[in-house]
Amino acid sequence: QVQLVESGGGSVQAGGSLRLSCVASGPSYRRNCMGWFRQAPGDEREGIASVNIGNDHTFYSDSVKGRFTISQDNAGNTVTLQMNSLKPEDTAMYYCAAGTRACSAFWFDASQYYTWGQGIQVTVSS
Repeated sequence: QVQLVESGGGSVQAGGSLRLSCVASGPSYRRNCMGWFRQAPGDEREGIASVNIGNDHTFYSDSVKGRFTISQDNAGNTVTLQMNSLKPEDTAMYYCAAGTRACSAFWFDASQYYTWGQGIQVTVSS
C-alpha cells in the first residue's frame, strides 16, 4: 500500500519561496503519476502540478506555471514542489497524490489519483 507524507509547509510573505516535499513508500509500480493539489477553505481541490515518474514529463496549471517547479528523484520516492514568487492567493492546504497510471490529459483531475497525503498548510501574507 502506498503512503505519502508531506513536509515543508509554513508561512511566508508575498514574493517569498517555500519547498514542499512528499516522501512516498509502498510499491513503486503504483506510483506512476505524482501530483500536487491544493484546497483553500470553500474552494474545490485544485490540481496544480504533476510529474510522470517514467519519463519525467511535468504538467502545471496556469495559476502556478512559471512560479512552481515539480521534480522527483529517479524512482519517484520523493517528489518536491519548489514554490517561488508566492502570492496571498496561493494560501491553501497542499496535498501530495499518487496515481497508478501515467499522467494523462486529465492529470489535474483528483479522480485520477488513489492515494493522498495528509496535507500541509501554506500561508502567504501580503
